[in-house]
Amino acid sequence: MSPAKNLTAWQRLFFMLNSQSHPSTCPSLDVDTVPSPAVSLTLPPHINTSSPPSSSSIHPSFPLGEDFAFRSLPSPMAPNCNLAALAFLFCFITPSLSALVQEQPLVLKYHNGILLKGNVTVNLIWYGKFTPIQRAIIVDFITSLNSRRAPLPSTSSWWKTTEKYRGGSSSLSIGHQILHEEYTLGKILKTRHLIALASKTHFAVDSINVVLTAKDVAVDGFCMNRCGTHGSTKSRSGRGTYIWVGNSDLQCPGQCAWPFHQPIYGPQTPPLVAPNGDVGVDGMVINLATLLANTVTNPFNSGYFQGPPTAPLEAVSACTGMFGSGSYPGYPGRVLVDKVTGASFNAYGANGRKYLLPAMWDPQTSACKTLV
Repeated sequence: MSPAKNLTAWQRLFFMLNSQSHPSTCPSLDVDTVPSPAVSLTLPPHINTSSPPSSSSIHPSFPLGEDFAFRSLPSPMAPNCNLAALAFLFCFITPSLSALVQEQPLVLKYHNGILLKGNVTVNLIWYGKFTPIQRAIIVDFITSLNSRRAPLPSTSSWWKTTEKYRGGSSSLSIGHQILHEEYTLGKILKTRHLIALASKTHFAVDSINVVLTAKDVAVDGFCMNRCGTHGSTKSRSGRGTYIWVGNSDLQCPGQCAWPFHQPIYGPQTPPLVAPNGDVGVDGMVINLATLLANTVTNPFNSGYFQGPPTAPLEAVSACTGMFGSGSYPGYPGRVLVDKVTGASFNAYGANGRKYLLPAMWDPQTSACKTLV
């Protein structure tokens, strides 16, 4: 696959190193170590299995999960040998050298499809055991997206960038929350399990059903080529969107909770301190933020994206690894630091929360925008 014309210099380099197909000998998650009872799953009757979910991988360099495929949020440092070569190259890149690279405008084309604008309900399906504090961190984050009370730079000012995409603002609010603490589908999940869980609340065009899996739950492709996904499907109640994000704390924090954990590949710089004291959940916030922005701006694979529909670069996935000014591959950029806890963040949220949020593509400047 040839790289798209409008990619940045770093993205073109990324494509170049991943354009060749070599058998991978890199390590992957051994899911056999995670206990899982035999599970027989029947999809709810309102799910139309004759029309599979619309889906694709976020980045062409990462393989699709399976037949149901969806827009996956790849691990920033997925275990791919070509990625390892790229990381090796990063070891010799300094900020001064990276500044010499000529950046090209990044353009995400609008494909004339529906965007999720206006009031959008976010339903949460918690699969596995989450503590009340962990759930509060994520609920407060979603609440913060439309809260104007936090000081700047705020979570809501980050989300406000989505207003620059056609159609105006997207106001998110928490809807239903469903707890599945008994692992009724086992501890090794396939794509069909995620869709079944997402369908616990009916799909609707003005809602997003979010499945969150606990740290001891393995999901097909998790850690190996994705940290989360978003997609769409049809049911009797209508067409709707869903998101899945996993807690990588026990499985691959160096891949899906970076920069709060040292990466598996590349420069082994000290990790940042997680702003809410939970590496796995603070990593989930980064991935959830990415997928919420990607979903409202490209819910049905006909919104804003660059590249083929099966492997699009979207609002935030086009800016992977950027959290502050001066960022370059392997370095998240300059961010704020809490003087008391030493935690790194770039956004204030509701209830005194602090979060680290990724850069988002700004349609007005055709560039990735960070809060600090």
